[in-house]
Amino acid sequence: VEAVHLIADGKAPRIPQPKEGATYEGIQKKENAEISWDQPAAALHNWIRGHDKVPGAWATIDGQVVTFYGSSLLDASVPAGQELAIKGASRPGLVTKNGLVIFGNDGKMVLVRNLQFEDGKMIPASKYFSADEKSALELTEEEKKMAEDIR
Repeated sequence: VEAVHLIADGKAPRIPQPKEGATYEGIQKKENAEISWDQPAAALHNWIRGHDKVPGAWATIDGQVVTFYGSSLLDASVPAGQELAIKGASRPGLVTKNGLVIFGNDGKMVLVRNLQFEDGKMIPASKYFSADEKSALELTEEEKKMAEDIR
């Protein structure tokens, strides 16, 4: 009751909370989420996973900021794939049928499943080299008739 009266009268003591021992982490910013490539695969995976969805761990590929999502450690032989140069990485990544394989400084691998470009477009990492290809919409005869009826 005494505390309530002190607050109501505007006389309650104000003690600032000390920063020492605080566990709250401030909001992460995109500029602080760039991937540092000189680390083992487990650390790369944890960095990507820890920044998944917001703000998203990123790297520069072909002069463009690309954000990595959906990582997992890959414990297998090096898969076949098309090489992808990543700025700062000591070894190029591999675009495989399962996603983008990146390498830690320990030679172990991380598989990244999705990539997001600066314009917001997200693609499966396995489709990186085919992302710019446009496919024409082919309608069946029945769909053409339906389109004509709707028109």
